[in-house]
Formats: sequence, structure tokens, C-alpha cells
Amino acid sequence: MGHTNARSLLLALDQGTTSSRALVFGLDGRTQASSQLELQMTYPQPGWVEQDPGAILATEIGCATSALAAVGTAGEVAAIGIANQRETTIVWERASGRPIAPAIVWQDRRTADVCRRLREDGVEPDVRRRTGVPIDPYFSATKIAWLLDHVSGARRRAERGDLAFGTVDSWLIWHLTEGGVHATDVTNASRTMLFNIRSCEWDEELLRIFRVPVAMLPEVRPSAGHFGTTRVFGGERPIVGVAGDQQAALMGQTCLEPGHAKNTYGTGAFVLMNTGGELKTGDGVVGTIAWQIAEADPIYALEGSIFVAGAAVQWLRDGLGLIRSAADIEPLAARVPDSGGIFFVPALAGLGAPFWDPYARGTMVGLTRGTTAAHLARATLEAIAFRTRDAIDAMTATSGRLLELRVDGGAARNNLLLQIQADVLGVPVVRPTTTETTALGAAMLAGIGAGVLPMSGLPLLWHEERRFEPALDPAERERRYAEWQRACTRARAWAATEAP
Repeated sequence: MGHTNARSLLLALDQGTTSSRALVFGLDGRTQASSQLELQMTYPQPGWVEQDPGAILATEIGCATSALAAVGTAGEVAAIGIANQRETTIVWERASGRPIAPAIVWQDRRTADVCRRLREDGVEPDVRRRTGVPIDPYFSATKIAWLLDHVSGARRRAERGDLAFGTVDSWLIWHLTEGGVHATDVTNASRTMLFNIRSCEWDEELLRIFRVPVAMLPEVRPSAGHFGTTRVFGGERPIVGVAGDQQAALMGQTCLEPGHAKNTYGTGAFVLMNTGGELKTGDGVVGTIAWQIAEADPIYALEGSIFVAGAAVQWLRDGLGLIRSAADIEPLAARVPDSGGIFFVPALAGLGAPFWDPYARGTMVGLTRGTTAAHLARATLEAIAFRTRDAIDAMTATSGRLLELRVDGGAARNNLLLQIQADVLGVPVVRPTTTETTALGAAMLAGIGAGVLPMSGLPLLWHEERRFEPALDPAERERRYAEWQRACTRARAWAATEAP
């Protein structure tokens, strides 16, 4: 690689929920090197999900170092982009850079009762108008308040300005710049429930409602903007592209025009649809910022957040022992032509869009003596597809019909899942040659921020690998979906002491 033109590579740091990755891309969008390390989560109580912030940082730096070593020299890297798991909340000491507690992961539901009380107080319509999102434990605001209330002395220290809050991007930027920059981008800020996505600034009323001191918040910058320079990898390299992982994937899929949509099948599944310069909100789906390029106006998106997708497959593997690896689900599910009337509602962390029910719990209905492991596997893949339709139906009610769905993430390699998805939606499902679109989107933002990639050139970096056409009779599609909706009613509000 030593003969590659100088400054022609882009380093993408893709910090996800279950792993850290680093990929080096050429300006043609092709992957030159990659590295990945697994990341552990802990579950100290039911509904609690935590990670070690130090491990998040160490694995990401380790991956980047490995990927850069594979291409020979960091000297060719023009810029660094970051994509990150969103909403995960870290509070640390400004003086030492040490976290005051484990990171509270986006899946964590410990603040469900706090959110319910806030909704009962009647503040949700105002919060939704300012932020685009409903009051839910998923977002960062109540997580921050929980840490300030439960770590001794934390609230007083935060008010004094001794503590810093950040989502994972801010945590990485802080340490990569050796404490020089405390910043986030508009997409990550829009997931905190503290940021006004119309005025693009921290909102005083939201800070009051959620009891978060302004002194601990990062500066908010455009997604393609300057986030400091790092010397961690040798030399000085600018960090000039930052976005939450789902927004990065929307860009990596080159969904650059209103109505274009993608679904990322990761731990959860996240459907985003570009709505251009217009902020739209739907019934059960959230309005969010897709990206902001330098000083231009932000581009918005509709988002449907599905908390459990790949995590349901992991549960079949680790919880039930039905499969040895996640890839085994496809041949197992393919042994049967359908799920045999089984419906699995994978509400293992509540239900996200469009239900927003933190009290929902995982449910299987339709079990008989004839039910086999293959039926459960097939029902799991169908559940991921049905949950995707739940979100897309809520979006298209606001923004019009979907023409095709571009897909990425780990489970997008599963051909059976994508055929089921096309059948459930009734529209083509398209997989690109590069399914690491989250990292590609971070690299694109970095290339734009560094001035080495024009926005107009991004579609040239996307290539279709396979298209899955719907093959299910429309009447049968609607019959199965109606049964799915009936199954969902069984899972709703299960853990609530009284129906919410």
C-alpha cells in the first residue's frame, strides 16, 4: 500500500453496541483494511444494560491501530470520521478523563418509571415538539439525570462544571484530542432528548424538565465539520466527520433525496427515511436530524427504532442454545416453508417504534406439539421483518409510499431474511456490495469535511449487489401481517403493574 497517493485514505471509526470496528477506505469507497473487536455488556439488574467506557475507548483505538498498520502508514489518511452507537450515556471527570460510572447503554430501561411520571405530568407533547422524539428511557436525558442522582456528589460536581456528559462520539473525541475538544454533532445531540432540532441548540426548557446542568454538555457542531486533531495514531490527523451510526448508514446507502430509506439490521433494526429540509413527525416514529454539512441547513429524517433484531438471534444462540452461531439461523429456518403459525414478538427490551412500550415483553404465541426449532428460527426472522414493516407503515402514513428499501448491517447477509422482508413489505429490498455502510457513511462525512469528496460524487460509491423482489400473494401478506398485529397485542404492557 505504500505507493498509494498521499492523503487518499479515509479512516472510519465505527463504534457499535456489540463491537468496535475501524475501516480504511479509498476515495472510491472501497475498503482497504478493517479490524474488529467484540465489546462486552453487563446486565446488573433486570432491564439494566451497561458497558465499560474504558473498554469502548481501548477497543476502538486498538481497531484503528490495526487497520492503519494493515495499510502500511497513517500518513496517507486524509481525515477521520466517527460513527457511534447512539444515546449510550457516559459522564466523566474533566480533570482526569475518568468515567464516574459505567456507561448506560441505549437499551437500558431503568428510567421507565421516571419517563412514565413525566408523561403523566403532561410534558410529552412539548418535548416531542422540540426534540422530535417521545419521552422514553431509550434517549439520553433520563440516563444522565439517573447518574447525577445515584452517584455520590455527582449532581453538585456537574453543576460546578467538573463533570462532562457525552454520547460515545464525544467520549472518543475527548480522548483522541487528549481532552482538547468536548463536542458532539447535531445527529447525536438530536438523540439526547435535550436538543431542539428546529433551532439546533441545547434547549433550556428541556434541561429544566430533565434536570441536566448545561455546564456538562458538549458543544454541538455540524456532522461534516471540525472536531479537532488527534496525534494518537502518529502525526496530526483531523477528525472532520461525525454522525450517529444510523444517520451514517443513511449517508453510506446514499439515501440523499427525500423518500429514500434504509434499514440497518444490527443488535436492533433502524429504519431511516430522508425527508430533506423538512422536519416531519409521524405517529409512533420520530423526527431526527440526518446530517448537517458545514454551515448548510440540516437535513432531516424519519426514524423507526426497533430495539431487538440481531439480539433476538443472539438470544436463540446464547439463551436457548438452538444455534451455535448467528449464521446458523438461515439454514435452520430454511428447513420449513413457514413458521407453522408461530409468532415471536421479540420485545426483549420493550417495544420501540411505533409502540414505544417499555413494559412490553417477549412473547411466543401459536405453539403446538408440532413446533420445532426450525419454526422458532423462522418466526424470529419473520419477527424482524414484521417489526420493520411496523415502523415503515408509520413512516409512509406521513411521507408517502416507499419504492424500495436499502439494507445493511450484519443480518443483511441473510438471504432468507431479506426475501421474507420483501414479501412482508411488498417492495424490493436491495443489498449493496458494501454492507458496512455505517463505516462508509462516516468515511464519506470525513471526506466531505476534509474537502476531498464532493457530495455530488457520493452516489458513485454505492453499488447494488442483489435485489430481492416480493413473491408473496398480497392477500396472504396482509393476512399474516394482521395475525402479527394480534400477537403484538399479547406482548404489550406485560410488565406494567397497571396498564400504562
